[in-house]
Amino acid sequence: MKAVNVVKEQWVDMFREIGLSDEKMTEWHRVFERRNPEGHQEFLEWLNISGKEIVEIRAL
Repeated sequence: MKAVNVVKEQWVDMFREIGLSDEKMTEWHRVFERRNPEGHQEFLEWLNISGKEIVEIRAL
């Protein structure tokens, strides 16, 4: 079975479906960045987010 990437919008939709606000999504990124910065970078790349946006997200 071939792995298919999920795009950012799909991931955000799933977060919203379970009730996460923008603030909680930002908090989730902060925890991910603090606990596993390399994994966070790889995850954002996996979502096909542009390099510029990745820098902005990780700077939060």
